[in-house]
Amino acid sequence: MHASEVGGSETPGRLLAPPDEVMRGLGASGERTVARVRLLLTVLALGLPLVAASSGAPMPRVLTCLGAVVGANAVALLWLVQARRPRAWLPFATSAWDVSLVTVILAVLALRDPSLAYHGASAWALYLVAIGATALRADGRVTLSGGALAVVQYGVLAAVLHARGQPPGDLQAGIHAAGAGGELLRLLLLVLATATAAAIVRRMQSLVELSGHDGLTGLPNRSWLLQRMPHVFATARNSGASLTLVLLDVDRFKRVNLEAGPQAGDRALRHIASTMSEMLADNEALARIGGQEFVMVLHCPAGSAWERLDRLRRTLVERPFLPERGQDAFAFTFSAGLAAWPQDGASTSGLLGCADRRLKHAKAAGGNRIVARDP
Repeated sequence: MHASEVGGSETPGRLLAPPDEVMRGLGASGERTVARVRLLLTVLALGLPLVAASSGAPMPRVLTCLGAVVGANAVALLWLVQARRPRAWLPFATSAWDVSLVTVILAVLALRDPSLAYHGASAWALYLVAIGATALRADGRVTLSGGALAVVQYGVLAAVLHARGQPPGDLQAGIHAAGAGGELLRLLLLVLATATAAAIVRRMQSLVELSGHDGLTGLPNRSWLLQRMPHVFATARNSGASLTLVLLDVDRFKRVNLEAGPQAGDRALRHIASTMSEMLADNEALARIGGQEFVMVLHCPAGSAWERLDRLRRTLVERPFLPERGQDAFAFTFSAGLAAWPQDGASTSGLLGCADRRLKHAKAAGGNRIVARDP
C-alpha cells in the first residue's frame, strides 16, 4: 500500500468499494449478531398464535399465523447457520429478506384492511429497523442496496393501494399525512434512514482506516500488518506466488532530530516513506511499525527482493533530504533483514522474528547492508 492511497479513501466511492479484510471481519461478526436477533424475535413471535387464539380469532386464522411464524423461525435458523462462516453473498441475501418480509407483512395487512398498510406504523417501522441493521454488515453496498429495495418495494405497494383508491391514513401519532403526500413522506424517511446507515458505515470505515494507519506517513501500521498477513499468506498459497518479508531500519536517523529538529525528522520520514513506496508493485505493501522501522511485503523470491532493496538503497543516497534551504542535506542509508515465506517462517511472528534476527546482524556489521541468510 502506498502512502498516497490513504487520502483517497475519503471519497464517497469508498462506500461502493468491496470491504477489505478488517471490514469483512466486522461485517461477518455483525451478520451473526443480526442472525441471532432475528432468531430471537421469531421465537418471541411464537406467542402471537396464542394471543390470536385467546382473543377469539377463528381457528383457520390462528393456524395460518402459526404456520407463518414457524416458517419465519425456520428461515431465521437457516440464516444463523449460514452466518457461522463468512460468505460474500449472505449480507445481501439476508438484508433483502428482512426488507421483503416487512413488505409481505404490510401486504397481508392490506388484504385484511387496506388502511392498515398506512395506519400500521409499528409494522412500517420495521423497514427502519431492517435498514439500520444493514450498518452492522459494515458494507456500504449492502446498506445502499437494502435501502433502495425498501424504497422500491414500499413505493410499489403504496402505488398499488393508491391505484385501488384506498385512503391513506396517519403514519404515526403526531405526523398527519394524507393522500400521495403521506406516501412520499414515508419514502423520504426510508431514504433518510438509508443515508444515515450509510454514513455510519462510512464512519466505521474511517475509524478502521485511522486505527490501522500511521498518522505521520499515512502508511499502514503494525496492527494493520498483523491483520492483513493471514490473507496475504492465503493468497500466496492459492496462487503459488513467492513472498518475502523485509524488516528495514534507517541507519543513524536520530541525527536528523538532533541537528535539524523534530519537525525536520517528521518530514524526513515522509520523504523516506515516499521513496520506498515507489518501488512497490500494486499488490505489495509497506508499513511503518515504529520509529524509523518499516516492513515491506514483496511478492518475489528473496533473491529478487535483495536486488530490489539494493537499488532502493542507492536511490535513497541519490535523493538526499534537504531540511531547509541553506542547510546540509541528509543522505540516508538503511539496514534490512529478509525472510522468505514459508521457508523462513509460516506465520507473521515467525517471519518477523527471522527478519529481525538478520536485521541485527546487518546492524552489527556496520549497517548499510541487506542480510538475506543467517550467518
